[in-house]
Amino acid sequence: MEHENSTRDRAVALTKSTGVLPAIKFKQKENLLPYVQAMYDGGARVVEVTMTTPGVLDAFRQISAEFGDRLVLAAGTVLTAAAAEAAIAAGARILVSPAVVPEVIAAARTYGVACYAGAFTATECLTAMRAGADMLKIFPAALGGPRYMTNLRMVFPEANLIPSGGIDPETAGQFICCGACAVSGARNFLDRGQVEIHGLKWITERIAQYIAIVAQAKARAEELP
Repeated sequence: MEHENSTRDRAVALTKSTGVLPAIKFKQKENLLPYVQAMYDGGARVVEVTMTTPGVLDAFRQISAEFGDRLVLAAGTVLTAAAAEAAIAAGARILVSPAVVPEVIAAARTYGVACYAGAFTATECLTAMRAGADMLKIFPAALGGPRYMTNLRMVFPEANLIPSGGIDPETAGQFICCGACAVSGARNFLDRGQVEIHGLKWITERIAQYIAIVAQAKARAEELP
């Protein structure tokens, strides 16, 4: 049980300390290692790959073999217990869902991995926390805006909020100052068009940029109401 708790705690701690949860979401199967390496080089220590990505389980196994304990692998868009178990068996140590899925949260608890449940409303947040979610992925974050994080934290001060969807370098710091502990997303961390122009270094620089923004925001953030 101690090992299980340490796995979950380490995942949450790394997500908070880096302040970023970049997601890889591709429509075709390809080698993901270079993209993950680029994110790691930028400072990411937790990387999400969505279960909708073709060949994702093979990718999990390759990433786990390559990075070992240096990186915590998150499985994204996990919607069923079966998918959760398959992801964990392939090396995922965080289950991320876009909604509150009780069977996914239960699977995470059973196998001692972390679960970041998708939520938006106060009711969804409370339901996820009561079910055992470690962090709450607030989606779509742009709909509520940065101050919505403050609204949620005012009623749930213990909540670990990770806004995702529509976040950019201009707003990332605002979300942190308003009560989020990390920011997430896919296209904001991995823009295929930019990579085609600038190469994988664009991803590395983008990750580093966001980590710096989050760190600066946490340093100047004031106590919430």
